[in-house]
Amino acid sequence: MTAFTELMAHQRSTEALSLVAERLGWDQETMMPRGAAEQRAEELAAMEQVLHARRTDPRLAEWIAKAEAPDAAAERAIALIAHALRRNGAVPASLAEELARTTSLAQGIWAEARAKNDVGHFLPMLKRVVALRREEGQAMAAAGIGGGDAYDALIDGYEPGATAASLAAMFAAMRPRLVALREAVLGAPAPKALAGSFPAAGQLALARRAASAFGYDWTRGRLDLAVHPFSSGGVNDSRITTRVVETDPFNCLYSTIHEVGHSSYELAIDAAHHFTPLGHGVSMGVHESQSRIYENQLGRSRAFAGWLLTQMQAEFGALGVADADAFYATLNRVQQGFIRTEADELQYNLHVMLRFDLERALIGGRLDVADIEEAWNARFLSDFGFAVDVPANGVLQDVHWSVGAIGYFATYSLGNVYAGCLNQAMRRDLPDLDASLATGDARPATDWLCAKVQRFGSLYTPAEVITRACGEAPSEAPLLDYLETKFRALYNL
Repeated sequence: MTAFTELMAHQRSTEALSLVAERLGWDQETMMPRGAAEQRAEELAAMEQVLHARRTDPRLAEWIAKAEAPDAAAERAIALIAHALRRNGAVPASLAEELARTTSLAQGIWAEARAKNDVGHFLPMLKRVVALRREEGQAMAAAGIGGGDAYDALIDGYEPGATAASLAAMFAAMRPRLVALREAVLGAPAPKALAGSFPAAGQLALARRAASAFGYDWTRGRLDLAVHPFSSGGVNDSRITTRVVETDPFNCLYSTIHEVGHSSYELAIDAAHHFTPLGHGVSMGVHESQSRIYENQLGRSRAFAGWLLTQMQAEFGALGVADADAFYATLNRVQQGFIRTEADELQYNLHVMLRFDLERALIGGRLDVADIEEAWNARFLSDFGFAVDVPANGVLQDVHWSVGAIGYFATYSLGNVYAGCLNQAMRRDLPDLDASLATGDARPATDWLCAKVQRFGSLYTPAEVITRACGEAPSEAPLLDYLETKFRALYNL
């Protein structure tokens, strides 16, 4: 065997084991009995011990040095393995194992705290998670990851090439237009809200039809319930979850469509890349571009809204809206709310900015975990103009910090920016797209996204894949222009 074939054989098994570990995480949040939490923590810690040993195997450096890439894809794969080796090699095995154990336990404690609205129940574990992630970030920064900055090193794990400074600059460019538009919209008469009770069985049936409309492959996926919706897996097994609130069918429906975007990305990657470093989404920003464009530019479009209205009426009866135009306005209603995942397109990024600034301060040591609820509530009041009522609507609403996903939140907004660019290019290439969406067929759009983005996996860098798809470098301008056009028309501004 050549050095290259030995390297890729080793990587194939590592990728497969990583998917097994991910499946354990999926089970923990969907099927696992509550009493198994400590056992699962040990199982995940043991898996991380095995994975960390493989990812830091001394032979990797030797193989990388000797490997001769047969083509550009192989060259990219070698570069990704080398970068991962730098990251993983900087982190002691004991730290990696303890992070896996702690975050597994923390997820269950967070869920209990959220259900009880008891921040104090979660804070000791959050303090431990933040300390471990800070230690991990500092270890990687010392090895040159993230330019030597601990928070940038953590960001690198989700969005290679991004930094806190670049993301802060993006937010600074976005905030003035978003705030001004929000003030104008909230000062105008609001569309009627949907009212009533919508049984869980009907919501899940509708969610399945919507997933099928977006081409979700049920032979390689499934839909389950979770406290916080997520997708999990890859290659030929990528699963989605949703949640049900009987007074809010849009919550279940659009959580499902969002996760279909993530899952479809994984399932669309060229089979030649399976079980290689190219065989999964290139970054969480690009991943979020797929989930957000499915959910918003497609799923909340006027054309798709017309089809969705007929489906909801068939499932639930009369909805109390006058016609398809009124339903479209209701579907895109801008309103005050606490929850990021339920936020309208206009205000969503403001929720992300809050989290980005707080976690940056946590990792930088400028904010103590003991003060996180007070800091969250003060910032929320300042940004949104009303006070958080209960912790489940505030600092306890997101699962991310419990599972150690610090450095992740900004990728939601980066995904929105990428989605704005992709939507502009897609609409240019598919002038008749709305005709298909009006019949509940999103396949022309999803086929375009597959051809332009999804099938490449990690073959290109995040900026490269968006630039290749759109013909120009990513910018926040298309997203802001789209939001201005959409909401000024909806609110007659």
